[in-house]
Amino acid sequence: MTFDLFSTVVLTASATVVVATFVAWFGSSLTQRVIIGAAMALWFIGVLWIGAPGKIDTSLLGAAVLIPVAVFSVIGFGSSAGRGRLQSPPLPALIALHAVRVLGVLFVLLFAAKRLPAPFAPVAGWGDFIIGATALPIALWVARDPDTARGPVLVWNALGLADLVTAVTLGALSAPGAIRLFFGDPSSALMGSLPWILIPCFLVPSLSFVHLVVFYRTLKARGEEHPAVFSSALEADKAYPKQKIS
Repeated sequence: MTFDLFSTVVLTASATVVVATFVAWFGSSLTQRVIIGAAMALWFIGVLWIGAPGKIDTSLLGAAVLIPVAVFSVIGFGSSAGRGRLQSPPLPALIALHAVRVLGVLFVLLFAAKRLPAPFAPVAGWGDFIIGATALPIALWVARDPDTARGPVLVWNALGLADLVTAVTLGALSAPGAIRLFFGDPSSALMGSLPWILIPCFLVPSLSFVHLVVFYRTLKARGEEHPAVFSSALEADKAYPKQKIS
């Protein structure tokens, strides 16, 4: 009971950090910030509501993970105004947000207490912990030298997104339902109850979208760099034309 209470506090605090980050960086005006904050608060309350009975169908849980990512992506990437807002947050801040994933250690502890199964809990737990533990060093690297950090950021970001996808997949395949492949006890049904439902239905979609934004920002910066280099080379050729060899 003490462990669950502690987990409730830290997971709620992590969700608060996520909401504060989205409000601060993705809203370009007070009105937009209020709308973002209100929408995410309603989403958070909705997650608590569906998790309150303590049991949720696997298909509904999957929809609760995928639909927010789709909505965020349409709003963020679907218009020039949305893409412009995605340029506002400092890239190191978006990366540093993933430090909350050190809480993946909770999965490992739940596995040790035989409340969550393998391979779901160990894979998801250690994967999250590693991504969370490396988030701040990667963010600091980007802040100090963004050019040399670009490659490592893409690798780290790919691994971080793959970890979330793997965790959700293993969780679904370990839950009671038609698609279950891992039948050992216990199942992953615990993730459909409070406070654990905050992870797949709130934190995972939010952080997955942040991964997509990091990809967009990093690849866009690389794409803009190549034309600039090519243009500089052309200007140099015009300024210093090659002499003909007689």
